[in-house]
Amino acid sequence: MEPRLTIVRGDPTPEEIAALATVLTARLASAGQARAGETMRNGWSSRSRMMRSPLSRGPGAWRASTLPR
Repeated sequence: MEPRLTIVRGDPTPEEIAALATVLTARLASAGQARAGETMRNGWSSRSRMMRSPLSRGPGAWRASTLPR
């Protein structure tokens, strides 16, 4: 089996290698959770829905402001 982590330069202690492995494992776990959360997003959570559309001008504009878009 090939090693998944290779130290290229320096002489780290076993504690330093363990700390690095812990950090990398935590990053991979959080990235996996973030990807899982992205698949559950839909249009309702889109930030673009919070943006206001341009105001219409002219006769009857106040009436059109209440129409669904």
